Amino acid sequence: MRSNRFTLAVCILCLGIWCCGQAYNTEEAAPMEKAEQAALYSAIQGFVGNWWNGSDLYPDPCGGLWYITALSIGPFYENSLACATNVEFRPQLFQLKHLKSLSFFNCFISLRHPITIPGDKWEKLAGSLQSIEFRSNPGLIGQVPTSFGYLKKLQSLVLLENGLTGQVPTNIGNLTNLNRLVLAGNRFTGRIPDSFGRLKKLLILDLSRNSLSGHLPLGLGGLASLLKFDLSNNQLKGKLFARNAYLKNLTLLDVRNNKFSGGLNQPILDMHSLEELMLSCNPLGGDIMRLDWQSLQSLVVLDLSNVGLKGEIPESLSGLKRLRYLGLGNNNLAGNPPPKLASLPNLNALYLNGNNLTGVLKFSEIFYGKMGKRFGAWNNPELCYPIGSMTRRNAPYGVKPCQRGVTLLDPNSGAKLGDGNLNNNSHFVASLGFSSNGIHGLRQLILVDTSITVLLLNLFL
Repeated sequence: MRSNRFTLAVCILCLGIWCCGQAYNTEEAAPMEKAEQAALYSAIQGFVGNWWNGSDLYPDPCGGLWYITALSIGPFYENSLACATNVEFRPQLFQLKHLKSLSFFNCFISLRHPITIPGDKWEKLAGSLQSIEFRSNPGLIGQVPTSFGYLKKLQSLVLLENGLTGQVPTNIGNLTNLNRLVLAGNRFTGRIPDSFGRLKKLLILDLSRNSLSGHLPLGLGGLASLLKFDLSNNQLKGKLFARNAYLKNLTLLDVRNNKFSGGLNQPILDMHSLEELMLSCNPLGGDIMRLDWQSLQSLVVLDLSNVGLKGEIPESLSGLKRLRYLGLGNNNLAGNPPPKLASLPNLNALYLNGNNLTGVLKFSEIFYGKMGKRFGAWNNPELCYPIGSMTRRNAPYGVKPCQRGVTLLDPNSGAKLGDGNLNNNSHFVASLGFSSNGIHGLRQLILVDTSITVLLLNLFL
């Protein structure tokens, strides 16, 4: 038996309690009519095969079969039954007038026998349906039916990781009771409908991993209830929130891997509830020093890698005490990294690689030991770490050691190599294999000169 299975979720607990005196809805608290029961059996047989006769339904403790309010098809549980190879949506599905939730998980998987969502009849469920979910169905192809726009009671519409194509229907903007809209992981194209600006109750909007293009509708900035907003991995362009946005409750903003430009702007810094801000892989540009990062005190993740930033890394980032991840790699940042970044109490990943940073890294060996390879500073040719301040094991990965300054003068004039006097520094002379009481004679001078040459070669190679 394949792992593609189905379960029928019946609100049996709630109805069972009603039999004990807790009725929630008089109409639903009644035995199912024979016609609706027959429609239910036929609808399920369309998904699992005609062999199924309803014997797997959990018996109602009150006697008889009660109205079905939730129908879930797919491997939700280990004892679920397999979906048929040739799955079909039968018209009897739309006769289940008490249905509130309809879910399909990993059921339409055959690419040899693909299936489309029926284009009509959804209006027959408009009086009851509150949730539709299609998750992980690669064999589900075609377009989203425009008749979804009739489901005015819908609160959750999830079309996640299917094979759906075409443009997103504009009349989804009519579903003003939606609090969750997830269309991620499909092959949708075209623009985000302007009508989405009418979805004022949205808490979650996820349009990621499609091929959506064009500019953001201005109305999206007015979805004040939004908590999570994910547009990553599309082809969207233009300025990110060109006008003032009122996303005061937003905790996650993810627009990675798009074509947004025009720099970082003030509306983003007005989203004081942000915990995760991920803007990487967009040609945003701009000067990172111009922004007041102190206003984003809730930030846990800040990913600004590969966005064309310039300027020096602002020390004000060290004021974001909740920060765990800071990604600034592959930009045009210059100057020396502020050592105060190491004072961030929760930081466990810091990436500064692929910039034009210069000078000596001033973080402690303890910091490098804690971060390991989660500290990235490679591909900064003019950046180095002080060789005498740490062991090689804790040295920052991909960063060269700083070179010691060397000045060679006449041996009899008190010449200095680095910080030590050649004739008086016993440690230096001993390191060459000679006594610290003085060096006399041409042979010894030649040997010293040769040793100094070898040392210099080792320092500069």
